[in-house]
Amino acid sequence: MLQIDKAEIAARLPWHALVEALRAMFVAGCQAPLRHRHPLPANGTLLLMPAVSATHSGVKIVHVAPGNTALRQPTVNAAYLLSDATTGVPIALLDGGELTDRRTAAASILAARYLARPDSRRLLVLGAGKIAAALAEAYAESFPLEEVAIWARHPARAEQLVARLAAHGIPARLAATADPAGFDIVSAATLSTVPLIHGAALSPGTHVDLVGAFRADMRETDGAVLARALCVVDTRVGGLAEAGDVVQAIAEGHITEADIAAELSELCKGRHPGRTSADQITLFKSVGWAGEDLAAAILATQG
Repeated sequence: MLQIDKAEIAARLPWHALVEALRAMFVAGCQAPLRHRHPLPANGTLLLMPAVSATHSGVKIVHVAPGNTALRQPTVNAAYLLSDATTGVPIALLDGGELTDRRTAAASILAARYLARPDSRRLLVLGAGKIAAALAEAYAESFPLEEVAIWARHPARAEQLVARLAAHGIPARLAATADPAGFDIVSAATLSTVPLIHGAALSPGTHVDLVGAFRADMRETDGAVLARALCVVDTRVGGLAEAGDVVQAIAEGHITEADIAAELSELCKGRHPGRTSADQITLFKSVGWAGEDLAAAILATQG
């Protein structure tokens, strides 16, 4: 059985190939039930995410520990076991953290192909963790960005990310606030339970990419953001059950379930056009679909 560490996963999952692998999985589909969730001490969460395709099966075990930020340790720790779907023979054990970071960012890029303006040049990233870093890198490779602004609750962490991105040639700078005005793409990867992005502040044509809030009691936007936007989710079942931005906006009366225009597979299959005008505000809410992990794990073990 292969054991693939963080560095090797990054090398085996270049952004373009990974985005294409995810697109193919969203088109083909797989068995991927809503993830199993169990509470852990200190407001932590244990997630189990199984998925089965015609050829492979896999399961990701994820520990989310918000308190790890204060300990200067990763908030998310995970492992992924990939097996042969027919025989059950294990194929590989992969670093689940790096797999999660890269497939999450790749899913956002896949959605942005349909929802963001192709000429987007200004990106605002909220958050300074591993997924925020992956998002900045993936967007910089996929769009003609001239500016990548980083905001985080802890400015020192944002400064560190800015320096790391700049060292790799990405035009990064520190953002003093989370104000989205004037940005073409706003990507949020935080564990916030209060709105950081407000609908009244969004400029026409902005694409909002929501990654961080993965529980119903978490949110990165107010309801006005969703009310102004064409709303797309990775999966309806996940979005309506777990996405706090969606769940709370519906509960507050800003939108209804019918206002969720599409899920990502419908964009990939050409059943929904995505963005239809330059001034349209669009939104993608990513909760995390186990099929993404399976696609990434399969790609990482090929060649």
